[in-house]
Amino acid sequence: MKQITVVIVGMGFGKEFIPIYQKHPNIKRVGICTRNPETLKELKERFNLDDDLIFTNYEDVPKREDVDAIHIVTPVPEHARMTLASLNAGKHTACTIPMAMTVEDCKAIVEARRKSGKVYMMMETALYTREFLYGLNLAETGQLGRIQFVRGSHIQDMSMPGWDEYWKDTRPCSTAPTRFRRCCASIIPKPNLWYATVPAA
Repeated sequence: MKQITVVIVGMGFGKEFIPIYQKHPNIKRVGICTRNPETLKELKERFNLDDDLIFTNYEDVPKREDVDAIHIVTPVPEHARMTLASLNAGKHTACTIPMAMTVEDCKAIVEARRKSGKVYMMMETALYTREFLYGLNLAETGQLGRIQFVRGSHIQDMSMPGWDEYWKDTRPCSTAPTRFRRCCASIIPKPNLWYATVPAA
């Protein structure tokens, strides 16, 4: 399989992906993008990153012909704009949740992906932790029997340090993930949700 070059945009949570990509056999090189020059310098030295894949301006990233994929881990209001720029430049694109904050932007992303022919992934990284994969395996192998109903919740204390200010005044019923669910429901007719499946008897 061809090795690819990926640039991660947003070095808050995004920096956690640097060593993951570096260890992946299908990754040729890893770059980063953040507006903070001190963060760039520190991460470049820590992870031995190439000078030519260090960016302070996102608009420079999609223009690079040697960049195959862009992974967006920025504040939510930037997701749609950056995703569209990446797809429209012909890059494989991954973006943390939510996909966008309006139905119109979600539809625009779907259309941009269709036109580009590239891979787009809306990344809810928790779905790939060992706990979720273990539960998926139990369901798919029939070890849970016939699943009739599942309910779950995900609670995060966004008053803690590290969460951007725009989260703190958001009421539970209008959080970005809730907007995303409404958005996706309008454009994705059959979401592939493993917990909604019923294993064969």
